[in-house]
Amino acid sequence: MLNVFSKKVNGCFMGINENKPNKAFICVKNAQQNNLKGIDCNLPLNALTVITGVSGAGKSSLAYDVLYAEGQRRYVETFSPYARQFIERMDKPAVEEIEGILPAIAIDQKFSVKTSRSTVGTMTEIADYVKLLFAQLTTLYCAKCGRPVQVDTPQSIVKQLLATQTEKRALICYPYRVNQPEEDKKLLLRLGFDRIFDEKEIKFIEDIHLKLGETIYVLVDCVILSSHQQSRIQEAIEMAFQFGQGKASVQLFPGKMLHFSTEYACAYCGIKYTPPQPHLFSFNSPLAACETCRGFGRIIDYDLDLVIPDKNKSLAEGAIKIWKKGSYEYEDLMEFCRRQGIPVDVPFSQLPPASQRLIIDGDEDFYGIKGFFHWLESKSYKMHVRVFLSRYRGYFTCPTCHGTRFKQEVLFYRLRDKNIAEIYAMSIDEAYTFFSERPWPEADTNPAAKLLLTEICRRLHYLREAGVGYLTLDRQSRTLSGGEVARVSLTRAIGSALVNTLFVLDEPSVGLHPRDNKRLVRILKELAKENTVVVVEHDPEIIRAADYILDLGPGAGERGGEIMYFGPLKHLWQTEQSLTAQYLSGNKKIPLACRRRLPQAWLTIKGATAHNLKHIDVHIPLGVMVCLTGVSGSGKSTLAEEIIYKGIKKEKGAFAGKPGQYEAIMGLEHIKDIIFVDQTPIGQTPRANPVTYLGVFTHIRKLFASLPEAKARGYTPGTFSFNSPGGRCQTCQGAGFERVEMQFLSDVFLTCPVCKGQRYRSEVLEITYKGKNIADVLNMTFSQAIAFFADKPEISRQFNPIKEVGLDYLRLGQPINTLSSGEAQRLKLAKFIQVAQDKILFILDEPTVGLHLADIHCLLQALQKLLEKGHSLLVIEHNLEVIKNADYVIDLGPEGGPAGGEVVAAGTPEEIARVERSYTGRYLRRVLMCESGNGF
Repeated sequence: MLNVFSKKVNGCFMGINENKPNKAFICVKNAQQNNLKGIDCNLPLNALTVITGVSGAGKSSLAYDVLYAEGQRRYVETFSPYARQFIERMDKPAVEEIEGILPAIAIDQKFSVKTSRSTVGTMTEIADYVKLLFAQLTTLYCAKCGRPVQVDTPQSIVKQLLATQTEKRALICYPYRVNQPEEDKKLLLRLGFDRIFDEKEIKFIEDIHLKLGETIYVLVDCVILSSHQQSRIQEAIEMAFQFGQGKASVQLFPGKMLHFSTEYACAYCGIKYTPPQPHLFSFNSPLAACETCRGFGRIIDYDLDLVIPDKNKSLAEGAIKIWKKGSYEYEDLMEFCRRQGIPVDVPFSQLPPASQRLIIDGDEDFYGIKGFFHWLESKSYKMHVRVFLSRYRGYFTCPTCHGTRFKQEVLFYRLRDKNIAEIYAMSIDEAYTFFSERPWPEADTNPAAKLLLTEICRRLHYLREAGVGYLTLDRQSRTLSGGEVARVSLTRAIGSALVNTLFVLDEPSVGLHPRDNKRLVRILKELAKENTVVVVEHDPEIIRAADYILDLGPGAGERGGEIMYFGPLKHLWQTEQSLTAQYLSGNKKIPLACRRRLPQAWLTIKGATAHNLKHIDVHIPLGVMVCLTGVSGSGKSTLAEEIIYKGIKKEKGAFAGKPGQYEAIMGLEHIKDIIFVDQTPIGQTPRANPVTYLGVFTHIRKLFASLPEAKARGYTPGTFSFNSPGGRCQTCQGAGFERVEMQFLSDVFLTCPVCKGQRYRSEVLEITYKGKNIADVLNMTFSQAIAFFADKPEISRQFNPIKEVGLDYLRLGQPINTLSSGEAQRLKLAKFIQVAQDKILFILDEPTVGLHLADIHCLLQALQKLLEKGHSLLVIEHNLEVIKNADYVIDLGPEGGPAGGEVVAAGTPEEIARVERSYTGRYLRRVLMCESGNGF
């Protein structure tokens, strides 16, 4: 047992170890990465350590930029120099020394899957095991007759006959196709075959007249099916296969004729098939992929809902969006309708189906909508044509494979009456039942199949434990939320059975309902038995379950980067300066809203049926904060993004993607626009920074360009941009540093020797405003910039949203790719707050990602200011501190996947807490009871 305890240093408690060998710890000395202030820490091996602290305190810097980067870098250095040049190299962290580091694996929220070929099955490698299992145990059923197809041998046929047809009389024959009647008769007699079986009787070849092209059954032997005759039966079958070119038949008395083949072909129909092999069961292989969609399951075609967005318009009113009034195509359409007698003043939806098809398909005199697009395709070498075509394309289920991704012949192979597509269409819970609940006797004699089944069941078990049992194996990885991707990746790591590895995880609880947190803790504990697990986390339940807690602070940015506490939970309460300790102990807490806002109007969605939503009606109050809650997979993202966001955008005439299916959206007159704030990264390039992201840098550059000295030199706003030639340093191209490539070693970054990291030419830096040049301004924090530009309201007022969301400690020129996930999410929100006018409906997708409880308190205050400006909020959230402060809650469920998609409860948090069927209500009840002290 590792003896790690707390020692008080400068008012803070730090976990240290005494008289312990270094091999029991990962020893970090003087880490100065980003805002870390030369911290030292000894992370225990084979333990679960949670790194927590306010957003921007340096958690990701320590976990990813120091621990993971060094572990990965040293592991890669074990490869040969030749191999290393093909591997992406990680930068060496700014740390004096790290001892005892392990090979590292990172699972973070920034990981996003772009390819449509990746699914839950391929991501977890379950698809690889399933395709190997199919190659071992699958049964092929003939496409024509439906009989099982297998490769027969004389031994297997004898075994089958003696087991099922014992003591019966049997004729062993082989099929023979007549090509030359007289010559074939002589050939058979010369070979010693003088009889055939025809029309339920035996005939002599000399007595029959052979017909060209007919198939006859040549008699080899007549036997009694008994064990005493086994060698004779086998010899006759071998002879039949030899002369029948791999085909043999057995006529039973009484009974029917059985057919056998030594080839992988149907012995009855003669259809040949591809023998089972792993690549035949992978949609990423040309051998198995549908030739129409190439294994994607979808095709790109022109979406008539985009071409004719409003079917209540008539043709004369411009129902067909691609043909504007007055264009040649519009006039051709009018002329065509006059010839065909199609009314142009009737809504398109009311035209007869035959008339609609004529307009869409055209005829010999009119090209129609499809013909118009076909003509445009021939002009797609022009950029503007490609842009035009892209506006009217959509994804549709492949008409050939119907979304299965496989060729039709692959689906004839079945495993326990399920083809490969049907297994992939199962949810993880259903697949676990399929593979684990019934015994597999065939695996007892096949060690390879037994091993494959064990691996499949193990990975499915971990996925269920992670709370994603509702996901289907064929679900595209790119459609998963950040939390789902992290948990699927986590179970893949556990399933790989790695040991002595450093796992670094970024908020694995994201997207997870409080109900499922215990499952996640069990997985993390299981992983930490033989590995070292470091988790960046804010969830109180996971923090309490950790073996060790490393709390960073005291503030964010330059105010953070110090260790407030490091040790086990029991000593955390004694730490005076730790915000985490104060919130966990209850000394500090997010107060309950003093009053609930009343709805100003209502937005109603009728008949939402996308994905697992069960034709639900949803009533959303406006002018208040609404929380959309429910367990993972209950349909929250589908409702918020696919239905509400995309549907309203379409209804407002601003297409943002094809919406999910719904009947109607009512109450649109009460909002002017809708904005969706999700978890997607805002930038990966170090050239982007908060001030450019917000669009304020343009005003600052214009200010500097308007100064007298700048005008005298002919400087323009572009001169003060480090991304444009003219004013930027030409040596480093405005980056402020130079990258020295070290081939197979990590690249070295050196401060630019010319501009000294300031990014600009020295002449440009001579232009100053209030004694500050452009580089000095970029080095300011937002709180400093607000005071500095107080006399320039067009600039300073654009900084106010940054202050409202609690990011005023950031520097104007800080690279965006150095921001934490919580900082990036709030920066995105600040941008939208800045540009938003009156009556905007904001949809926020888990805005608490990456936020400490102290940050959530600040976020709630910013959201309240949005409401005061007349906006409306719809927040997808699992955090109970946010939910309890909502004015209205819509809870979906009751479960995830097919068992979800219903409105379980709707009302104020107090009303939700009284609904026993609601999982959210059960956990919310405890929080509200703690607030009131004696119930509510």
